[in-house]
Amino acid sequence: MNPPPENKLHASRKMPFLARFWRDSPLLVMVAPTVIILLLFTYVPLLGSVIAFMDYVPFLGFTGSEWVGWANFTSLFSDSAFWTALWNTAQITFLQIVLFFPVPILLAVLLNTVALPMAKKFVQSVIYLPHFLSWVIIVALFQQILGGGGVVNRFLLTHGMTPFEVMSNPDIFKLLLTTQAIWKDAGWGTIIFLAAIAAINPGLYEAATIDGAGTWQRFWHVTLPGMRPIIVLMLILRLGDALTVGFEQILLQRDAVGPGAAEVLDTFTYFNGVVDGSWGTATAAGLLKGIVSLLLVLAANKLAHRLGEEGVYRR
Repeated sequence: MNPPPENKLHASRKMPFLARFWRDSPLLVMVAPTVIILLLFTYVPLLGSVIAFMDYVPFLGFTGSEWVGWANFTSLFSDSAFWTALWNTAQITFLQIVLFFPVPILLAVLLNTVALPMAKKFVQSVIYLPHFLSWVIIVALFQQILGGGGVVNRFLLTHGMTPFEVMSNPDIFKLLLTTQAIWKDAGWGTIIFLAAIAAINPGLYEAATIDGAGTWQRFWHVTLPGMRPIIVLMLILRLGDALTVGFEQILLQRDAVGPGAAEVLDTFTYFNGVVDGSWGTATAAGLLKGIVSLLLVLAANKLAHRLGEEGVYRR
């Protein structure tokens, strides 16, 4: 009889460090490149956040630039363009969570109901394909279809109807961004949810069918509870990335609708730092964005614990 997992964990902790290190050395070697890349390109650059408290001049470096304390944050909060960017970011984030986040879940559930394996693989290949296209190609496709001289407007003009402008309309720009994101990445997002559905015990569906449960009841009482931990985890991770709403996508279309509708925190940071050379203000905006994202993750994870889920990490 195998010992309980708790006893195995306790026995593993009692092993000497060198013994555990030697035992797990193949796994450590496998993960080492990822850890090194993460350190070099994620954690080491965080040291540059000190620029937010300096009047940074690239030619003088960290040691030669003047320390200004909270002056960059004061300048940031007094800039109306920053508040416009923050408000636009919040609006796009809300639309993407409400409209984009449920789509991969629904697609995964629908794909799971496809009985023919060949048909299922074909549909998966079709909906995965847009993920591998760059935003340059996707924006160009939307321009060719919905732009002023696009296919749709040419069809309307040919049939005597009034054309409409989508790509340069500031009023619907945020909805357009969400639609583009859904078309590009919703199919790719189904992968993890399909894996979650595949992990559900088939016996639960058989028992529910024997008890007289219909399709909707099996989905509500078997599929959805089985997917709930993954849904909660993905939602928490999405909130952590909530203030990042697509830099390349927005930068390519910003001039068409103007900064009033398209300026977000990422483009604000880019134009203030890289273009205008206000490195301190741009870094302050980026640092503020990171802090808010961290707080959102912690708050969402705390809420997940209260709902009985593990979230990103256990209590």
